[in-house]
Amino acid sequence: MVRHARRGLIHLCFGAVIAGGWPLKADAADTLSWLLRDLPPLTIFEGSQKGRGALDQLMPILEERLPEYRHQVLHVNRARGIQMLRDPSLTCDPSLVWTPERAKYVAFSAQSYAVLSNGVMIRRSQQAAMAPFIAEGHFDLQAFLESPNARLGAVAERSYGTAIDQRLKLADTHRLALHYGNDALGSLMQMQRLGRLEAVLGYWTEIRYQAKQQGIDPTDLVFLPITGAAPYQRVYIGCSDTPQGRQAIERINQVLRDIPQAQLQQSYAQWLDPLTRAQYLQDNPSFFQASPPP
Repeated sequence: MVRHARRGLIHLCFGAVIAGGWPLKADAADTLSWLLRDLPPLTIFEGSQKGRGALDQLMPILEERLPEYRHQVLHVNRARGIQMLRDPSLTCDPSLVWTPERAKYVAFSAQSYAVLSNGVMIRRSQQAAMAPFIAEGHFDLQAFLESPNARLGAVAERSYGTAIDQRLKLADTHRLALHYGNDALGSLMQMQRLGRLEAVLGYWTEIRYQAKQQGIDPTDLVFLPITGAAPYQRVYIGCSDTPQGRQAIERINQVLRDIPQAQLQQSYAQWLDPLTRAQYLQDNPSFFQASPPP
């Protein structure tokens, strides 16, 4: 992105960021590798809305406000990204859910933003058949995974939040279809379309975007929150837990503190339907008052 376009995007989406120069390090040649995956509406790699995701708008700010690093962006799937974070290199991912397991090898930032939690998507034509697992608009994932012949699609190595992750860990592996590919969610949705899966896990904003890309009418899909799961999920920036990675997280935290949180919220909220957007913006401030992960 050319310099003037980048500045325009930053001004449009986030407003002015407080200037306050930090001196360059003497070894100002370290390369910071950013791991991004196609995760609309956070990151969008292709199509007419390419580069307009919430994280797409944050990345230029991080790059400009961290001038002591050379920034390299790598497009990887979730499984490959987790593998790279385990390596002793200066590698960071701006879209991580905190888990106890990841905390063993990832240094996490202070909270970056909050998103609507993952849920289950079913085909509207299958809603009657799935009725035994639906109560008060929520999906009983535990009961579904214990039922015979149930198959659930999920992206390999993704964290869906503590409550959901725990259910997946205890599930019969024959009940899960884990996909490792770059277009994992899109492939799972096609498998569901062909009748090979009954349900697919994911973010509703991501599922709805993928449906439109594949020519699937979103009104043919039903998205259900999962019983026992929180309505929102905190997302963090994480770097490999090395001396360099921890130093990078300290600097990233300085940058995040200078970005108006209201602008970060809006960059995600713009992708929600009007009613959900209003509720999200009303609820969101409480998440930024919470403590960072352990």
